[in-house]
Formats: sequence, structure tokens, C-alpha cells
Amino acid sequence: MAVAIKEELDAYRRASREGAQPETQTRPSHEQERLTHRKPEPAGQDWFPPAPTDPLDRERHPECRPVPVPHAGEDAPHNECADTFPPNRYPGNDVLVGGKRFDALQVGARVLWEIKTHQFDTYSDFLRDRVVEDQLEEFQEDRDIAAACGYSFVVGVSSAAHKDALLRQDSSLRIVVTGCKR
Repeated sequence: MAVAIKEELDAYRRASREGAQPETQTRPSHEQERLTHRKPEPAGQDWFPPAPTDPLDRERHPECRPVPVPHAGEDAPHNECADTFPPNRYPGNDVLVGGKRFDALQVGARVLWEIKTHQFDTYSDFLRDRVVEDQLEEFQEDRDIAAACGYSFVVGVSSAAHKDALLRQDSSLRIVVTGCKR
């Protein structure tokens, strides 16, 4: 169908340029008739990929739609890191997804971030262990919420020591060293 329309449009344009009426033919030859009634083969550029058969997560779960909400804490260095490091799709805001506040939703990707700007390197061994223990439980919960809503989950920490301590306990976490300072 598209080929026939294009041919007609080209003939019209040719006729317009020549100042004449478009050519008409009273009776097509058998060869021309066979060609005109043939279905054109798709060129590959005018087809759409098949639509998914399952509804999207955000259609099934309205709570999975990202909603910007003001940053929860009054920690300016933390909020600045959360706004700029991923970078955050909603600067100046956290994002509420699946009933959980995340520090950032990455621009151009379905990735939720939790940012930690702890001065982990200055903590005693005892305090490091408690922080890692508490954060692991939080991060595993966050990752599950993100995954249930069709998002990836990444943790941003300020130092390599903090990253290493978390990965020793759960190597399946995606952790990035942001270098953000307090």
C-alpha cells in the first residue's frame, strides 16, 4: 500500500513540475496489472516490534510509578550527592517507589539509588560492623522493592572501605564509590 501511494505521489510531483496533469492510463497491461495487485514486501523500516503481552509493572502496580518527594533529611552534603552523582532525574527530591523513599532515580535509566555519605573510614571496627549489618538489611529490602517495580538498584557510598565491607557480607549488591564528602 505504501509503495502505491509513493508512486502516485511521485507521479503527481512530476506532473506538477512539468505543468501538466498527472498521467492516466486507460487500461493497464497484464504485466502492469500483476505488479499493481502484488502486495509490497516490508522494507523493514515501516514495521513496529511486537508489543509486550504482559502489562507493564507500572500499569499493574500504580505504587511503582515514581513520585518525586522532598528530600527526607536536612543533610545538605548528602542531598547534593544524591542529586548530582547518579544524576538524579528529580534534583532536590527523593523518589517514592513501591512505598519506599529512594535517594535518586537515575536520569535516562530505570535505576533507583540509595546514597550513603557516612565517614565510614573513621569508625571503630565495632561501629563499622553495626553500620554494615543495619545497611545490608535495608539495601536487600530496597533491592527487592526496586525489582518488584521493574527497577535496578544501586548503592552509592563515599569510600572503597565502605564498599568492600558491604560486599564481603553480600556480593550480589551493586555498589559504586561516589567519593562524596560530608
